[in-house]
Amino acid sequence: MIAVRPMMPEDVAIACRILNEIIEIGGSTAFEIPFSDALFVQSYLEGADTICAHVALDDQGEVAGFQWLGMQNTLPQDCADIATFTRRHPALKGAGRALFAETSKFAVAMGFTAINATIRADNGMGLSYYDKMGFQDYSVAYGVPLQDGTPVDRISKRFDLSAGAAL
Repeated sequence: MIAVRPMMPEDVAIACRILNEIIEIGGSTAFEIPFSDALFVQSYLEGADTICAHVALDDQGEVAGFQWLGMQNTLPQDCADIATFTRRHPALKGAGRALFAETSKFAVAMGFTAINATIRADNGMGLSYYDKMGFQDYSVAYGVPLQDGTPVDRISKRFDLSAGAAL
């Protein structure tokens, strides 16, 4: 059983490092510029659009991944937006599933009926993860340019919470 709890300020340095390593690897997040700890706090912990953020802990109690749920003005008010980032080395199998179980319960308790995930079309791991969690494709933003101008589609998927929390 993977422990999941709300993200706390002392988790920021490790969670930010996980995110920055994913950015450095490339191809699996829309982010292309690394985060400072301060920007991470503003974006994932204390931002006005943040609903919740959870961390998954490995057997040593170290952060192995995090999941953020927030508001986005392009979504209906009863639909929250989600982002998930897990450590690549060493990976903690099941961290994403454990995080989503907690995040979806929280979303239901807050009265949301759906969760949106928008994933780069070239992010096979992310697309597979959200498919496994039960998200369904509902729209595509075609040819969104990366910093270097390379067009990459963004696939939006939605999870219906109306039947209750996932998993």
